[in-house]
Amino acid sequence: MTIRSEVKKRTVEMLAHAGLLLTEEEQEKIEIADMGLGHLEVEGLQLFTYINTDRYCAKELVLFPRQTCPEHLHPPVNGEPGKQETFRCRWGTVYLYVEGEATPTIQGIPPAGKEDVYTARHEIILRPGEQFTIDPGTKHWFQASDEGAIVSEFSSTSRDEYDVFTDPLVRRLEGIDL
Repeated sequence: MTIRSEVKKRTVEMLAHAGLLLTEEEQEKIEIADMGLGHLEVEGLQLFTYINTDRYCAKELVLFPRQTCPEHLHPPVNGEPGKQETFRCRWGTVYLYVEGEATPTIQGIPPAGKEDVYTARHEIILRPGEQFTIDPGTKHWFQASDEGAIVSEFSSTSRDEYDVFTDPLVRRLEGIDL
């Protein structure tokens, strides 16, 4: 079994555990985003996009235990504001960090040696059934707790190729291709 198929299998199992079932065809479309960094278990995420049109987008974001989506923002594109997104926790616990007044002691753990590219420190803890909306242009990053997490994302049009990451090494559209 390849790394890609192992990660997809694990992702499908987590989704099913949370009661979120995907067809076999949908399972094939799961994206494994290691952000071009090569250490998926630390920085990256697995996601499935239900729909992404010129008006709206809906996705499931699956995070393995302590897996982190690197800090980024959604800038304006072609005269339109950046993506506005609402995260709704479906399973597990997710630690979300946005710009604003820093939380004195945070639950998330920035990847070792990368603390300088994880600058947003206002902590929002989301548990199943809780949600938070991130405004366009707001730096944010998020991390699963020790058990992992699943987050449903509802947003305006997703244009991942325009996301701006604090870490210059991130290549958002690169994923595992083994």
